[in-house]
Amino acid sequence: MSRVTNMTEGNPMKLIIFFAAPLIVANFGQQLYMIVDAVIVGRGVGVDALAAVGATDWSYWLALWVVQALAQGFAIPISQYFGERNFKKLRQAVAASVQLCLAIGIPLTIVCLLMARPLLAILQTPDDIFDGALVYLLTMYGGILIVAAYNMASSILRALGDGKTPLIAIAVAAVTNIALDLLFVLVFHWGIFGAAIATVAAQLLAFLYCFLVLRRLDLVQLEKDDWLFHKPIVLNQCRLGFPIALQHILIAVGGMILQSAINKHGFVFIAGFTATNKIYGLLESSAVSLGYAVTTYTAQNYGAGLYGRIRRGLKDAALAAALLSVAVSAAMILGGRPLLMLFIDQASADAGATLDIAYHYLFIMSCLLLALYMLYVFRNTLQGLGNAVAPLLAGVMEFAARVSMAYVFTSLFGDGLIFFAEPSAWFGSTAVLMIFCLREVSRLPKEPDL
Repeated sequence: MSRVTNMTEGNPMKLIIFFAAPLIVANFGQQLYMIVDAVIVGRGVGVDALAAVGATDWSYWLALWVVQALAQGFAIPISQYFGERNFKKLRQAVAASVQLCLAIGIPLTIVCLLMARPLLAILQTPDDIFDGALVYLLTMYGGILIVAAYNMASSILRALGDGKTPLIAIAVAAVTNIALDLLFVLVFHWGIFGAAIATVAAQLLAFLYCFLVLRRLDLVQLEKDDWLFHKPIVLNQCRLGFPIALQHILIAVGGMILQSAINKHGFVFIAGFTATNKIYGLLESSAVSLGYAVTTYTAQNYGAGLYGRIRRGLKDAALAAALLSVAVSAAMILGGRPLLMLFIDQASADAGATLDIAYHYLFIMSCLLLALYMLYVFRNTLQGLGNAVAPLLAGVMEFAARVSMAYVFTSLFGDGLIFFAEPSAWFGSTAVLMIFCLREVSRLPKEPDL
């Protein structure tokens, strides 16, 4: 029980920050090893290889986000049952999460492997990087079940208030990934395939560590009848998980349409966007971690019926998000260009043009980052309350904003607006989420705000 955190007692701001802190470090570490992965590919194989990896980003994120969203949605009732102190239902929900992730992960892997080549063709991936992109995407799709297992285990731990285990798991994975990258790419010369297989192996180690921790937790010592089919439990998890997954599918499809627009500009433009997209994870990692903390905090207090704490937590989370976004924006604006240079082989004739494109994109996103951080606060509060419909509607808005900016507005006002496609999606989604979130929280039964 020492790893479990009860978020129904104590100062909301401290609880959210202390829960989010190790997750921020974990996500930051995960992004760093992904960056190292891209650096090794960009410098060890070449700019064209970096572009090939970048051309798969949205195609892979489509599968990854579905897995993450389902795992997150399935874990929300676990937090609510924890707050309610209904440990029998908690165990049943944990067992159902395992079964659902297996039932979804296997067919998802098969479908993705079959769709890899058609997806890259639909996205108009340039011929000179198509084969490399296909190798990378097939390898990553082959590891979907491993990624699903890791996200399931880490989501259950976060639902119980454990933010430390994912941090340690990612640290182990980061060291492993970097070591295998260097071995597979620079020593064995496996190129893009080596980078991909190193990432999959690192995810496997992260899952194994989380699994070992889960096995030692008293709360999740599952009994035989916990594995039986409990229809209300499963339906409740599906009610939350599938709308969140659909929301992420819309976001990813919108991103794939944006990628197709980027692909029309050639591999130098793709490489520039790829370099920035690898740093995008650093921009977003604190927001994602804060969002996880908000979901767990809100869900536990909702299960306990402590509605005043939910209102106070929303205010504190919004303040934390604003401060974090300013800090991250400043760091990226000041240090972004040297960081981007790590991805680009300076001996390449296209290095200067690639760097200019990458920093221009990074600067725009950094200046508008507050919208992304508030998006996570409002969306994850709604999810913690058990509302998956409003985030889905926000996903529709995000899809519309991203696609219209990539194609409609660029055709009317110039190609330069393609750099604003991502920020416009943040603003559109945040506007929808803020309206729904404030209305939902205002409708909670009244009690003194803590």
